[in-house]
Amino acid sequence: MYSFMGGGLFCAGVGNRLLIVSTATDYWMQYRLSNNYMHQGLWRYCMPAKCFTHTDSIAYWDATRAFMILSLLACFLGIIIGIMAFIHYSSFDRFDKTFAAECLQLVVACFFVFLAMSVYTGVTINYYGKRYGNWRFSWSYIIGWVSVVLTFFSGIFYMCAYRMHECPRSSNPQ
Repeated sequence: MYSFMGGGLFCAGVGNRLLIVSTATDYWMQYRLSNNYMHQGLWRYCMPAKCFTHTDSIAYWDATRAFMILSLLACFLGIIIGIMAFIHYSSFDRFDKTFAAECLQLVVACFFVFLAMSVYTGVTINYYGKRYGNWRFSWSYIIGWVSVVLTFFSGIFYMCAYRMHECPRSSNPQ
């Protein structure tokens, strides 16, 4: 059980750090305009000499931002509850912390980051793919998809730990 809990905590910790980096950085997309390479993130866009804050309230940016922030919060709570389960913090006796960490990681955090990445991907491909030829997704975007995978696997590890805790194998087979 502890190896699964450790794997879940590791994946959740790395996934949460990658979510923070992906959400905060400005390299979700790079494109070329007037022979200059520019890049943009969720919060601002940058030209060769200066960066500017997104002032337009575009629905897909707002949705992506909101889902990324919600997934960060859920992942952080999943890590805290996972640590409490790992060290047997017993202030909540009837509250199964392993199951709660599994739900937060697998269902909530993974779902929200998947929604954020899917919304951004779909709108970007449909908009930029039809209008501009010289653009590409960049490293912040790729890190966001890696965090989807890590939050998914942390939930799977927590689920395995919960199943082992719920149904332990008997040491005396008969």
